[in-house]
Amino acid sequence: MRAIYYDRQGSADDVLILGTVPRPSPKKGEVLVRLYTSGINPTDVKARTGFSSPMKFKRVIPHQDGAGVIEAVGFGVPIDRIGERVWVFEAQSGRAAGTAADYVVVPAENAVRLPDAVSFEIGASLGIPALTAHRCLFADGNLSGRRVLVHGGAGVVGSAAIHLAKWAGAWVVTTVLDPAHEPIARAAGADLVHVTNPDEDVAAEIKNATQGKGVDRIVDVNLVANLDLNLACLANGGVISAYAMKNATNDASIPLLRAMIAGAVFRFVYIYTVPWEAKQAAIADITACLEADAYRPMIGLTLPLHQTAAAHIALEGGTVVGKALIQMFEEQPE
Repeated sequence: MRAIYYDRQGSADDVLILGTVPRPSPKKGEVLVRLYTSGINPTDVKARTGFSSPMKFKRVIPHQDGAGVIEAVGFGVPIDRIGERVWVFEAQSGRAAGTAADYVVVPAENAVRLPDAVSFEIGASLGIPALTAHRCLFADGNLSGRRVLVHGGAGVVGSAAIHLAKWAGAWVVTTVLDPAHEPIARAAGADLVHVTNPDEDVAAEIKNATQGKGVDRIVDVNLVANLDLNLACLANGGVISAYAMKNATNDASIPLLRAMIAGAVFRFVYIYTVPWEAKQAAIADITACLEADAYRPMIGLTLPLHQTAAAHIALEGGTVVGKALIQMFEEQPE
């Protein structure tokens, strides 16, 4: 099969190689998925550059997320899953081979049924962004009637958080850095969008919009930059969930007295260490959201397999607004 792989860490144009490798076969409890779309996440880029950790395998086929059709199953997996349309998550977690290839083998539970009306492009956009957003939002209870602040509402995780929060019955305010991103966040369903401006008192505006109550949940892509704002507009007992950091030494100092007075709860989300039970709950909610046609991620870039390095470079350079995808085949099954 065709695959993109790297044998050493480094820049995309230096280390990513398009080649032919043996097609894998599913073992006990596994499924073989023919991939139609592969999704690229910042963690894929960080793994390739060595940001996260040294290489754990001699050769890595990158990408955690994807979507396609199950073509074969291993022992113990119901044979009627063959032909099932699925979205795949954490394909390369603890394994050498991810979704940047024609086929991937994953544990059966990492291939989730994709509703018939949902495209492979949307399926490949789920995985890490949707699971991360769900954990940030729902780890501390139901969202119905809650007030949620999502930082970076035009980002992949940010827009996923808006979709899921609105589906769950929350009121959502979001911040964006670029005025051009405002319509993207609004299209995702945000009730209120603030373009970050140093001359504005965003916290006061959020408190005013919530009748002085503040927000119950905050989903944060940059806790260091947003900490003062978060504490200023957090409702008493509210939760701040952080899921990203700018660099490996990106430390934050928490003003303990302010946080204590606010009754603030800090939650840090790294999807690979989230308990399996929480992921199962997320999958159920994501499926329900998809079936309600309430999850419509923006696709920012789609390139063929042989241009995977270009997609990595674009994502790493911050020029992609929306999900970056790799399309395996021109034609997809009906």
